[in-house]
Amino acid sequence: MTDSTYFYRQISLLPYRASHLLNTVFFLFMLLSGQVLASADTNILVFGDSLSAAYGLEPDEGWVTLLEERLEDDNYPVTVANASVSGETTSGGVARLPAALQAHQPDLIILELGGNDGLRGLPVAQMRTNLQEMIELSLGNGAEVLLVGIQIPPNYGPRYTEPFYAQYQELAEAYDLALLPFLLEGIADNPDLMQNDGVHPVADAQSMIVDNIWPVLAPLLPAPQVSGES
Repeated sequence: MTDSTYFYRQISLLPYRASHLLNTVFFLFMLLSGQVLASADTNILVFGDSLSAAYGLEPDEGWVTLLEERLEDDNYPVTVANASVSGETTSGGVARLPAALQAHQPDLIILELGGNDGLRGLPVAQMRTNLQEMIELSLGNGAEVLLVGIQIPPNYGPRYTEPFYAQYQELAEAYDLALLPFLLEGIADNPDLMQNDGVHPVADAQSMIVDNIWPVLAPLLPAPQVSGES
């Protein structure tokens, strides 16, 4: 084969080679994009008060940490951030939420507030307005909301406790939210499961809180990754 024949043959192959190179690059791009999408976590933000902030416990004993461990053990592609603050009221939550949304960019918010409003006897209407504002702000930022209900001791009287508790169900229905009616179901009425203050659960009760929330939370989660996925 002469040099000129070889040269012209190589020239004739250039379109094919260029097309092959483009196809290869496109395939690699799609493959890498798929891996990125597959590995992208769903961000969960727990936004609550002392019940979610492991009050009176070691930080790793709280239900949020136990939930995170369960999700990791079961290979759920999620990350969990806890922005709960002991003593927080719904008014404080309204003030803090914009920065928390900006910092964590959550896909799902577990909203657990109101207990301190009730214990302080704050107006139910004010609590409802604050919860409503946080729900709308969360939804407006593209996050789903799991609303967590709280009950307060009966000594506050039914004229206060009943409308207080009813707000959670009413707001969940109004905004079509997932609802856990009472975080401490099966716990609060058992003194052995409560700290001496009668308000906060002991360490042994934290896994029970996870069990309470799991049936409501699980349908909102992405499917667990199978072994070998990245």
